Parts: sequence; structure tokens; C-alpha cells
Amino acid sequence: MSSVADYINGLKEHFTAEDKKSFHRVRGASIDDINKLKAAYPLCPDSLIEFLSIIDGTYHRDYGDGYAVCVYMLGSDVYEYPYYLLSVKDVLQEHKKEDRSICEIYLGNDEESEDNLEEFVEVDPRINTRVPFNKHSCFSHCMNNGGTSKLYVDFNPTKAGKVGQIIRYLHDPDSYIVIANSFDDYLQEIINNDFEFMIE
Repeated sequence: MSSVADYINGLKEHFTAEDKKSFHRVRGASIDDINKLKAAYPLCPDSLIEFLSIIDGTYHRDYGDGYAVCVYMLGSDVYEYPYYLLSVKDVLQEHKKEDRSICEIYLGNDEESEDNLEEFVEVDPRINTRVPFNKHSCFSHCMNNGGTSKLYVDFNPTKAGKVGQIIRYLHDPDSYIVIANSFDDYLQEIINNDFEFMIE
């Protein structure tokens, strides 16, 4: 059994009755959508692709019957904010939205000295602050519609980081932290912590 299957089966054990009712509606992403995702992010982890092939999003996701599926699927080190899984189309929409780097967001332009960056935001040294965010794959929004926290796969880390590492963004105070070296490691950490992000 794959790590994704282990993860989903373990998560289901924590579902409420309403979660189970909503989750019954989910389907996997189409082959066409998966191919679009691979084209946008050639290094997208196989495990994330497998996840989306089984569940194409739980973020207010209408699978065609007029019912919006809203089920928490993921967590981070910020335990009070469980996260939804974005659909492939949501991921691709995020790809179009943000073409600025961390430096550009907080310093106004990419040529200013990074020495001042720490005054505005905490950034893990494994994250390249000059890489535009559309080069990262945003796969999850927190329960606050992503306004408080988002999760990304990072394909362009610094020399201290690893390709495929998972970035957690948190707002106010803003921070970008690596919470796992890979998507597989990320899922395994949640399993090891017994899905503690799930809210009773």
C-alpha cells in the first residue's frame, strides 16, 4: 500500500459524520488535468499526483451535483489551522496568481538588499527568497480560505534545502518555513502525529 493510501485510510478514521457524507462525493482529477499539472510543474511529486488522482480537492469543491465538499485533509506545524486539499484546477489557478518573489513582496523590488528582509518576514534559510511564487506549487489552503496559511511544494530551494521540500506560509506575523523535506515525508509526519490537526 502506498503512503498516500495509508494516509487517506488513516485520515478517514478521524472523519466526523458530516466529513464522511461530504467525502463520499469526491472523485479523482481527470487525466487531462493531471497532464496540465505535470506540464506546469514537471517536478511535481508522484505522491501528490497520486493524491490528486484519488481526491481532486476538498476546498469548497463542487463535483457536479451542486454540493460544495469542504473537508480538512492536511495539517502543518500550526495546529489550530487545518487545511483543505486544492483541486488541480485550483493549483493551476494559484500558478497564475502570484509571480512575485518573497523579496518583491516585502521589499518592493528584487534588487534591494536582502539584509532588511528579516524586519518584515521570517524566512527559512532553505527557501530562495528570489524565486517567484508561481514557481512553487501551492496545493493547500488553511481553513481561513488560505488567508492565514498556505502550503507549497518548493522546486527551487537554496543550497541548504532540497528540491520538493514543503513550505508553510503563515500570515501575521508573516513567515515561510520548511516543514518537511518532501511530500512523502510530510504525509508521514502527519500520520506519526495521529492526524492531530483534525478538530473535534
